[in-house]
Amino acid sequence: METNRYISPLSERYASKEMQYIFSEDMKFSTWRRLWIALAETEMELGLSQDGKPVITQDMIDEMKEHITDINYDVARAREKEVRHDVMSHVYAYGQLCPKAAGIIHLGATSCYVGDNTDMIIMREGLRLIRKKLLGVIANLADFADKYKDLPTLAFTHFQPAQPTTVGKRASLWINEFMMDLEDLDYVLSTLKLLGSKGTTGTQASFRELFNDDDETIDKIDPKIAEKMGFGGCVPVSGQTYSRKTDTRVMNILAGIAASAHKMAGDIRLLQHLKEVEEPFEKNQIGSSAMAYKRNPMRSERIDSLSRYVMIDALNPAITSASQWFERTLDDSANKRLSVAEGFLATDGVLDLCINVTAGLVVYPKVIEKRLLSELPFMATENIMMDAVKSGGSRQEYHEKIRQLSMQAGAAVKERGEDNPLLELIADSDDFPQDLDQLKSLMDTSLYVGRSPRQVEVYLRDVVRPVLEANKSDLGLTAEINV
Repeated sequence: METNRYISPLSERYASKEMQYIFSEDMKFSTWRRLWIALAETEMELGLSQDGKPVITQDMIDEMKEHITDINYDVARAREKEVRHDVMSHVYAYGQLCPKAAGIIHLGATSCYVGDNTDMIIMREGLRLIRKKLLGVIANLADFADKYKDLPTLAFTHFQPAQPTTVGKRASLWINEFMMDLEDLDYVLSTLKLLGSKGTTGTQASFRELFNDDDETIDKIDPKIAEKMGFGGCVPVSGQTYSRKTDTRVMNILAGIAASAHKMAGDIRLLQHLKEVEEPFEKNQIGSSAMAYKRNPMRSERIDSLSRYVMIDALNPAITSASQWFERTLDDSANKRLSVAEGFLATDGVLDLCINVTAGLVVYPKVIEKRLLSELPFMATENIMMDAVKSGGSRQEYHEKIRQLSMQAGAAVKERGEDNPLLELIADSDDFPQDLDQLKSLMDTSLYVGRSPRQVEVYLRDVVRPVLEANKSDLGLTAEINV
């Protein structure tokens, strides 16, 4: 590893090798060459000729196909120092390897033909990898929710004790947000289109020259290129570039995933503080350099840290899109190189962490039960009050008496550190007909979780499992965590 220059932590610590390859130089420039081949093939198939002779021949195409991946970077870099233009430098370098085809490489195209179309291809491949990892998180959480759908736990509103839920039901809330992200991702992925070959201001003027104003033939160029590159079509209209609003749509998907991951990881951090649920903790892992007993939720904290970066990063393409002038301006380029690539790399890191954490969550039922039982007497008061009313008396009067005894119980817990004495206080009161055994019979935690187990069961059966089954070939990814 080089130690004398800056290296992005996204590469060294967080993003997977697969995502790094998608945004690598090899992927970028080999895609440029595949696009040049698609353009040349299209022009040949549409009969581009000069004085009755074909301008492009099959042996030129074959020569180009032989040199897709053996990129002569040294030649391209040396040329770029001379001409200060990256695309023309690679046209030159490719031509050095393909002497027969050198004169027809990039024919009729502008720089954005390779630049923008490659960006679209790379974003599509990035979204496909993100999708697989998102499905992996959903699958892990579905198994977790199913396993713990019946385990009662104290729910919180405002992080204050509230009506109980189950551990599985809480996990279903995390799943639901990731499922929303999957729906959004699938929609955007299904609507991505190539730029095609539109020319310097989007008018395809160069092709009118090449094909002698034959509009019917020119109309076939973009569909053929799209088909060769595996897309359903090209954008119908554009300036020199595809609309930068596309980058905004893509980055908003990543920001949505980051928000869902942040929510889940934040909940796990709070649960780990309560010692109810913990993220995986390896045998030799050190929680603190000073406090040897600590088990910090470091992976969940890292999820939240990277997720914040992605959510804020989504502003970059939005501002870039809004500030493009007329048919194009170049103030998008530097920002786009950073914001899109790093947004994908960071989201990739977030999802790897999510896969790792959700595959190894540890639940402590005894701790969960103890905390729930400490608060349950307060929550059982509605049932206690209703039973008392059935024996005769006023609901309003019992409500007031319960309120007063609850205040006493709360003071005992908070001021003197005692166990919750509310049931004993009610049993000792002459105002209530129930004895202590009758009141304790109401402490069955499953009585207070409502339809949580059924909700989880139906949600997994009707919503989640069908999606996982339809995508089972994409399941099974494991995540390697570097640090």
